[in-house]
Formats: sequence, structure tokens, C-alpha cells
Amino acid sequence: MRKYSKSFLLAILFLSLLTSALAQTEGPKTTDMALAPLAKANGGDAPAQVQMGDDSCTAGIKATQDPQQLAEYYKVAAGWYRKAAEQGSLTGQLRLAALYRDGRGVPHDMAQAAEWYRKAAEQGDSGAQATLGVLYSMGQGVPQSYADAYYWFDLAARIEGSNQEKYAAYRQMSGAHITADELADVQRRATKWLAAHPR
Repeated sequence: MRKYSKSFLLAILFLSLLTSALAQTEGPKTTDMALAPLAKANGGDAPAQVQMGDDSCTAGIKATQDPQQLAEYYKVAAGWYRKAAEQGSLTGQLRLAALYRDGRGVPHDMAQAAEWYRKAAEQGDSGAQATLGVLYSMGQGVPQSYADAYYWFDLAARIEGSNQEKYAAYRQMSGAHITADELADVQRRATKWLAAHPR
């Protein structure tokens, strides 16, 4: 049997105690910090669910160039975004709509994309409203309708921002394809929507 010096044994004992102390003080904090967003997301917290979806997309992009593996990360992200979107999270709705639009983690489905953009647009998001305007003008995921395109572009153009002039130009282009009666109807719809959704 090997003999060890007293100082060597004390050093081993000290390292063992130090490692044990660090594991008790540092380990749980790190684990708790890592688990906190997951626990919140599993508990139904919509912002945490969006964050879990974002983290999954980021992790997938960093981890792999393989399209099949990346699709799995997007599939997980879509699940988290859906949970948040179904609770009315604007960000969750926009992220899920984009995944359906691009066919990432979910089947490419413009009707589903349009539906989630509509939910975000109804919450007053000008980007979602303008996207719906584009979808209606092109007939992607929704029936082609310049009147509906005008309606959504009109709502988007009423919000001050860097894209306001662009949305107004799109509204004007759509307006060139509708009748005076359609225009009057769309303006009534927009006035009614704005009264119900003060900004």
C-alpha cells in the first residue's frame, strides 16, 4: 500500500471540501438560472415561451448546417411560439406567422401565415397590417382582393414610423384597382376599426 504524506492528504481533503462547497453554492445558481426561463415557459409565461423559441432558433443556427437537424430546432421553436401566440402574444404570433410563411419547423402554409399575421394586425401591429395588405394584393393565403389590401395598408399607413410613407404608397396603388363604392366601404371599415382600437 502506498504511503502519502500528511500534507498531500490535507491538500486532497481541502480540494475535496472546496469542490463540494463550490458545487453547493455555484452549481444550483447556474442550474436555476438556466432552468428559470424553461420553468416560466412551462408555467405558461408567454414572454418566456417566445424566448425559448428564439433560443431554439439561435441554437439551431449555431449548432448545425444540416437542414434536417435545423428543421428540428425550428420545430421546437414553432411549438413555443404557438403556445405564446395562442395566449395573444403579438411577438409569438409574428414569429409563428414567419415560420409558416417560410416553411421552417412547420409546413409551408400561407393560409396559416395569413391567419397569424391577421391576429397580430388586429392588435395594431403596422408591419402585420402591411403584410396582410401584400398578401391580399397578391392573393397568397387569402383570396385576392385590392379592397382588403387597401384596408390593411390604410391602417398601417396611419401609424407614424419609418415605413409610413411606403405603406401609404402601397395603399394608393391598391386604391387604383377598386371602385368608388369599394373605397367608401373600406374607409367605413377602417374608421370603425380605429374607433374600436384607439392608439
